[in-house]
Amino acid sequence: MGSDNVLVIAEVGQAHDGSLGILHSYIDAIASTGVNAIKFQTHIAEAESSREEPFRVNFSYEDNSRFDYWKRMSFSLNDWKGIKKHCDDVGLEFISSPFSVAAVNLLEEIGVSRYKIGSGEITNKLMLDAICRTGKQIILSSGMSDFSELDDTIEFLKSRGSCFSILQCTTMYPTSPKHIGLNVIDELKNRYNVAVGLSDHSGTVFPSLAAVARGAQILEVHVVFDKMMFGPDSTSSLTINELSFLCKGVCDIKTMLDNPIDKNITSVDSNLKVIFGKSLSVCREMKAGQTLNISDLESKKPGNMGIPASDYKSVVGKTLSRDIPCWSFLTMDDLIDE
Repeated sequence: MGSDNVLVIAEVGQAHDGSLGILHSYIDAIASTGVNAIKFQTHIAEAESSREEPFRVNFSYEDNSRFDYWKRMSFSLNDWKGIKKHCDDVGLEFISSPFSVAAVNLLEEIGVSRYKIGSGEITNKLMLDAICRTGKQIILSSGMSDFSELDDTIEFLKSRGSCFSILQCTTMYPTSPKHIGLNVIDELKNRYNVAVGLSDHSGTVFPSLAAVARGAQILEVHVVFDKMMFGPDSTSSLTINELSFLCKGVCDIKTMLDNPIDKNITSVDSNLKVIFGKSLSVCREMKAGQTLNISDLESKKPGNMGIPASDYKSVVGKTLSRDIPCWSFLTMDDLIDE
């Protein structure tokens, strides 16, 4: 991207539906959009779930339990190594969210550079402790946490010397505009004095663009090939084309923010000011000796043809020194100096 101080993360999540081939297709497609990083979720069913876990959204036609779904979403260590290599090859930073200590260990083995903590894991101090011990950067998503829980987790991270950033997030799929919470971006920045951003589930580009204009340094959006695809996050995701549009918008917004304009110093070409400027003319045929009324005047382009339209008051009530055809420009020579 043209502005490298906004990290844009494309979240694939479960959009691959357990297919390694579809996952690799996402890597190639997302690499063409201009994002900085691609994010996955590393699930090890036995380590993170149980048969008792209920479905968040009962969307599945092939999984008898949430545990079965996580099982189907998991990949082997060699699969993950291939995924990481593919990301490296196309210039995307590989990021993944672990949901167990076992997943952290797996991600360390394949060489993840930083960790994203999902909203539901922010109080999982056992897993956070394992991540802190890696010394890697951490991105916290705050969707399921109030400030007291955030304070507690952040104190935990600080006590271990961890470097972290925080994302405003609303755990609602999809998130409506009134629940985005752009104000929380400012509150997080002021409260914790770290890089902040937005993890968005709206399925539109608007919250992310607004967040960048408000000072967000990190964006995370879900991505899907088509919003009608099977999966729990499809309607909360952007398409590949929307992702490209978002990246262009982020780049342009950062350029605007990085280049303030001094309105006292005009950069408009003087020739354009003449072209768009207006000079005074008469709107009817006038005779020498007539007195000019405001109803006799018109303003016409260009702006260098005698008396500026801005000076109209100075000619009202003046006497003409000669005959003037209709629509002719007025000059000071046309007026009797009284």
